Amino acid sequence: MKVGIAGFPRSGKTTIFNALTGQDADVGGFSEPGKVHLGTIKVPDARIDRLSEIFSPKKTTYAEMVFVDFPAAAESAGGSALDTATLTQMRETDALVQVVRGFTDVVSAAPATPARDLANFKSELLLSDLVLIEKRLERLKKEKGKEQERALLERCKAELDLERPLRHCALTPEETTAIAGFGFLSRRPLMVLLNVSEADVHAPFPAAVADWLAQEHVDGLLLSGKIEMEIAGLDPEDRPAFLQDLGLKETARDRFIRAAYALLDQISFLTAGEDEVRAWTIKRGTTAVKAAGKIHSDIERGFIRAEVTHYDDFIHYGSEAKCREHGKLRLEGKEYVVKDGDIVHFRFNV
Repeated sequence: MKVGIAGFPRSGKTTIFNALTGQDADVGGFSEPGKVHLGTIKVPDARIDRLSEIFSPKKTTYAEMVFVDFPAAAESAGGSALDTATLTQMRETDALVQVVRGFTDVVSAAPATPARDLANFKSELLLSDLVLIEKRLERLKKEKGKEQERALLERCKAELDLERPLRHCALTPEETTAIAGFGFLSRRPLMVLLNVSEADVHAPFPAAVADWLAQEHVDGLLLSGKIEMEIAGLDPEDRPAFLQDLGLKETARDRFIRAAYALLDQISFLTAGEDEVRAWTIKRGTTAVKAAGKIHSDIERGFIRAEVTHYDDFIHYGSEAKCREHGKLRLEGKEYVVKDGDIVHFRFNV
């Protein structure tokens, strides 16, 4: 899962990146077009911790999430505020997160204008997609036999002309596949992080921001990047007390990971044994045979059946044998839809 972090200058974008990854990237430290900060974290999962205690495996593998911190979009009045190199890399992400400044600018002393920043960033994404479509439509004028593609792109262009992000455009699975190669940015799932001062960390979203999120059907999180970066730098045993002093129940990373999974409609199924305990991330609604392919293409190709026990049942009964005895270990076929927390053992033959 690859999540891109973007926003305008001095929004605290890199501070948020550091808080999420535990890195110490230089704030504002982008000296060349297309340069990004990359960070990979292991997704905390208490289920994996517990299964590892039970099986004492040779290897424990958590799901991973990759964060990409992009150079800030320039606050210019004309032209594209995002350079071409950055736009290209943004198209390679699974989702985008816009960090929005919710505090007074430390450089200019300008007050926060989150509603304006949200609208401007949205315009940047729409414009970048519109440019791609117009260029492709111009080329299609010289090609024959591409009527379906032309019609689809014209539909998308009509949505963009009405300032509607393509993520809200109803497309069939075939149409979604047809435009996947364009990497349209307004098609990407979007989440907003409102970065506020410590004094406002318990405040609700400003009315204008809440209205924008509701209108655009976009999820949002409110946090203080400065505080969260300090928390990320603490020893793990010191974090609970610090969080308690601030009146926070969990770190931004934990809140963000949960929100990102929901945004991308992702779940995790588990495999467990003496060799390895592992979490596998898949899209909600994935069938057993496709989940098998997540592990290895040979398992998908030679799929016979899936032996499934839910984590909660396994912990309740204490063993696979007890789960089988109580009817909690099931044999499922190719079309079984894997659930979050399923412990799955695939039988296959190639």
